[in-house]
Amino acid sequence: MKQLIQNLKTGETILEEIPVPTVRKGSVLIRTTHSLVSLGTEKMLVEFGQANLIQKARQQPERVKMVMDKIKTDGVMPTIEAVFNKLDQPLPMGYCNAGVVVQVGEGVRGIQVGDRVASNGPHAEYVCVPQNLVAVIPNNVSNEEGAFTVISAIGLQGIRLAKPTL
Repeated sequence: MKQLIQNLKTGETILEEIPVPTVRKGSVLIRTTHSLVSLGTEKMLVEFGQANLIQKARQQPERVKMVMDKIKTDGVMPTIEAVFNKLDQPLPMGYCNAGVVVQVGEGVRGIQVGDRVASNGPHAEYVCVPQNLVAVIPNNVSNEEGAFTVISAIGLQGIRLAKPTL
């Protein structure tokens, strides 16, 4: 299957051929029909990946503090190795997915094979997602509309945290 991956070291975004995930206990395997690209998050990740190390550090000052603390406890070379190992890990892109359940893991309740669902799965042909991050799409909602569920929930949570009043 294909999955969109970001290389944080080089900034390269690639469509990678990888194995279909194995369903796990408490998880749902979904065949993707729609995946929403978040212009803010994905643009930020691509720009971060394309930045040099100094630009990356400026974008994440809290991580610079973590690196400095690690240097104090573990030394310079182990810290450098850890940073480069982290940057070498491929990062799956995306978190707004809709599709059809093809398999449910042990212990999953309320979701069945064949259900149309929305999840926070990445941009991939198949995703395996914990049940608590999956919602059945109502019959009067299309999969395309269902793909907006996660990004809409993030916006709603932002409003809740802001506690607006009239």
